[in-house]
Amino acid sequence: MELHNFFLMLAVLLLAARFLSEVAVRLGVPAVIGELAAGLIIGPSLLGWVAPDATLKILAEIGIILLLFEVGMDTDVFRLAKAGAKPVVVALGGFLLPFIFGFVAAYYGFDLSLLPSLFIGGTLTATSIGITVRVLSDLKRRSSDEAQIVIGAAVLDDILGVLALAFLYQFAVLGEVTLASVGQVALYIVLFMTLSPVAAKLISWVIDHFDRRSESPGLLLTMVVSLIMLFSYLAHLVGAPAIMGGFAAGIAMGQRFRITIAERLGVPFTPLLNRALAPSPELARRLEQQMRPLIHLYTPIFFVMVGVSLNLNAVDWTSALVWHISGALLLIALLGKWLAGFLIRENRLRQSAIGLSMIPRGEVGLIFAQLGLTNGILDAQQYAALLIVIIITTVLPPFALKWFYAKWGHRAELEPPIERDRDESSRE
Repeated sequence: MELHNFFLMLAVLLLAARFLSEVAVRLGVPAVIGELAAGLIIGPSLLGWVAPDATLKILAEIGIILLLFEVGMDTDVFRLAKAGAKPVVVALGGFLLPFIFGFVAAYYGFDLSLLPSLFIGGTLTATSIGITVRVLSDLKRRSSDEAQIVIGAAVLDDILGVLALAFLYQFAVLGEVTLASVGQVALYIVLFMTLSPVAAKLISWVIDHFDRRSESPGLLLTMVVSLIMLFSYLAHLVGAPAIMGGFAAGIAMGQRFRITIAERLGVPFTPLLNRALAPSPELARRLEQQMRPLIHLYTPIFFVMVGVSLNLNAVDWTSALVWHISGALLLIALLGKWLAGFLIRENRLRQSAIGLSMIPRGEVGLIFAQLGLTNGILDAQQYAALLIVIIITTVLPPFALKWFYAKWGHRAELEPPIERDRDESSRE
């Protein structure tokens, strides 16, 4: 693409995103719906003004990484830890239920071969943390208890999705899978998510030190964006999604991240270490002030590009098989994620909110489906059926969550059953 055409395409994309997100908010729906609609309208599905260009995809990837950085900064790690096994249970349930039932439906219900059935099951496991977090933010629920569980579960879900993708890709290319290679990827991801926030926290102390003494403007923004990009590269290097690097950096740069394990282990120089790793409200305030405009510029590109990537013209709307497969898979995709919220001990309203928040597939599902198509594993009809499922599970949840919180949000803060059980046992 010539440079001036790229400039025009980017201008159209940004203006369409801003205009339709404003329209969506004025109509009382989350802004992300307007941005997804903008992608469908200006993309190949309707007007064809914007194509899924490689450079725009890179800008979109920067947008989702910056969004996850913002999520990490706002994530209360201790509150997430207090949730205990709940995010793990939700992630495992949201991964296994759609995968198993999707595979069974494809393999036994529609007589598909083994590999396409596995890819279909894998596609249904995806959760788009970007869309989920954006919707919760638009609804002013990102700091709620259920949102903390959802964020933790969505991060784990992404890790499980990467492992599943590595598993299926090996199976597709080599015809076999070695547990050693998949286990190695899993180990690298766990180590990265454990150690990277600590390393980023130490680096943030250095950045803060030099920023206070800098004579030129922009040092903080430059250093933090470089840190985010470096950690995204390292995440990819160990086999994790690049967005995990942004999330880990955001956790470390936030006000709520403090490391106390050194004190518990009796490590020498603990007071000095604690001071170095202590949250800096002033740094977080300056960082938020400088980063928010950049995040608000890049993030809409990601959501518009999700819409641009969904080519509705590629679907054979006249095929009965497409509708039969998509109908069955849609039911599995919706129920599999929704039921995952009911695997933990919470009140029914919070369980429903968690389940609904785990439904969006977005770009993660597209990666699975497109990998299956480009490697000749899925045929055109199977891909079209998955495309329908991805579209509906991307667009429907924001409306469902808005309706849910409008109707039940005032009651979703009810005391969890665990606390009520504890109170009742103490009274006895």
